[in-house]
Amino acid sequence: MNGFDTRYARYADEMKRLYMQLYNNDEKAFDYFVSMLKDYESRRSPALKSWDEKRTKKSESWYMDNKRFGMLAYADCFADTLTGVREHLPYICRLGVNYLHLMPLLKSPKDRSDGGYAVSDFRTVEPRLGTMDDLADLAEDCHENGISLCLDFVMNHTSEDHEWAVRARHGDKEYQDRYFFYDGWDEPSRLEESLPEVFPTTAPGNFTWCSEAGKVVMTTFYPYQWDLNYRNPVVFNDMTANMLFLCNRGVDIIRLDATPYIWKTPGTNCRNLPEVHMLVRLMRIACEIVCPGTLLLGEIVMEPKEVVPYFGTIDRPECHLLYNVTTMASTWHTVATKDTRLLSDQLNKVFVLPKQYVFINYLRCHDDIGWGLDYAYLEQFGIEEVPHKKFLNDYFRGMIFDSDSRGELYNDDPRLGDARLCGTCASLCGIEAAIEEGDTEKIEMGLALDIMLHAFLLTLSGIPVIYSGDEIGQRNDRTYREDPAKSQDSRYLHRGKFDWEAAKRSMDGRSYEGRIRKSLCALSKIRKSHRAFVNEADTWLVPLASADGDHSVIGIGRYHKGEKIIAVFNFSPAAKTVYTEEKEKYSTLISSGNESARKKTASSGLSCMQLPGYGYSWHVIDYGK
Repeated sequence: MNGFDTRYARYADEMKRLYMQLYNNDEKAFDYFVSMLKDYESRRSPALKSWDEKRTKKSESWYMDNKRFGMLAYADCFADTLTGVREHLPYICRLGVNYLHLMPLLKSPKDRSDGGYAVSDFRTVEPRLGTMDDLADLAEDCHENGISLCLDFVMNHTSEDHEWAVRARHGDKEYQDRYFFYDGWDEPSRLEESLPEVFPTTAPGNFTWCSEAGKVVMTTFYPYQWDLNYRNPVVFNDMTANMLFLCNRGVDIIRLDATPYIWKTPGTNCRNLPEVHMLVRLMRIACEIVCPGTLLLGEIVMEPKEVVPYFGTIDRPECHLLYNVTTMASTWHTVATKDTRLLSDQLNKVFVLPKQYVFINYLRCHDDIGWGLDYAYLEQFGIEEVPHKKFLNDYFRGMIFDSDSRGELYNDDPRLGDARLCGTCASLCGIEAAIEEGDTEKIEMGLALDIMLHAFLLTLSGIPVIYSGDEIGQRNDRTYREDPAKSQDSRYLHRGKFDWEAAKRSMDGRSYEGRIRKSLCALSKIRKSHRAFVNEADTWLVPLASADGDHSVIGIGRYHKGEKIIAVFNFSPAAKTVYTEEKEKYSTLISSGNESARKKTASSGLSCMQLPGYGYSWHVIDYGK
């Protein structure tokens, strides 16, 4: 049998069972689905099939090693066009980046795209960015440099300008059945009773009146984003084909946007329903058959108990990768409170998960920070959800006396006290305010916090991903307020144009941009060279005793094949002394102040460690393989 037949035979029974269960034994739709998979496998280029074979031969877990280091960017903000991104690949390579996630770049209506998440054509690149051939050329160059290319696949909805939506507006019943249309407001009004609002201030409600069709259409996110009806097998078949089309242009990692929302059942909150997991499993199988070197990244911005199930099971995996959103939010909570207990509790839950589960770890991304913390845990410390969210948002807007952060609120809902937060990493760390004030001491503290947080990020299992500009400490861009199409969306605060002049300054290791970049490169290089950073390493919290009895320092241990690493992080601006039971002699890999170190330095043991404000250190001992 050829490659397709072998892989199809492996999954055929499960695939048919799931498909028939979802689509009421529709044999015709299933046969079309299978023929579509075979067609896309036959169209896959020899170069991409070779890429698949290289990855699958290496092992199915090639992405679980310690070699991955990612960057997230908007193509236009970073380099104007896809051709511009290609021209700047040397910069990306010098950072050690080998996982490049480009934000939505498919065709979308101007000023009605939600940053590219309202797609009007899944097979056409936004013209101002380039063409589909440019995307394929970029992917080829990325592969030649060992870089995996990630792209968003917006699966929950289309733009109201998509061909399907245009036909639906004009009364075509076949295309109206690809969405959720209602003759009047009675049923939508009943459904609203169980449906939460995603954007309660900028886009309240879940339904929109379509005057052309004379009907109501479901629009969970924005009025110009029409929810797709995945109960219709035609929608699933055609959307899967659109995904495979992108894979055949060289996209290696498909980010499944808004995954929890894709199946709707009246009377529920239409989030995380069992059918969603069946659909994701089917998409995983489709990739395994057609393009087995491809990874699925699930965007699951939900409470912790809803996130992990999207990995599936060991025997029936769904997503290869998920965002570690709760650890991200808990990290910023720790910055504000100087108390690591919530973060420790969150990490303990992550550390006991199966090693096959791989998280994308990040400090910042294109989106806002939502405070989806474990408030049941925080209650034992007298912390209540609504007042605490207010404290966090006040802290990161610089409205607390000891805070130099400069963030902004996003979608403030005074009724629920549920505002989210925006801002670049450097601005949230106080670097922006310190530079504006010309306060040298504050600049040093902001830099120390920024670098410590990235060291913490790179200590975690999974794939560390930085947001473009964070490697040079790029600050908030408030010019978005001058653009009527963006002024009401504060997320553009941290979506500014990449500062290439600052990138040039970063070549000088004495500049603040250079100090961040140099530190990050050193951390990444060390991480890639030590086996204890692989995903399958044992991980644990290192017991620490503080000289002053507070909880501002956290320790993480890692062990794999004879190598043991101890990492400690001080979330306080004050110097701290901590004690451990680690009596053995370790070598110091890197620590605050010697980020440029290339060799291990001797250490007398870790029984007593002194850390400067926002200080950190990595220590290693090698018992032999």
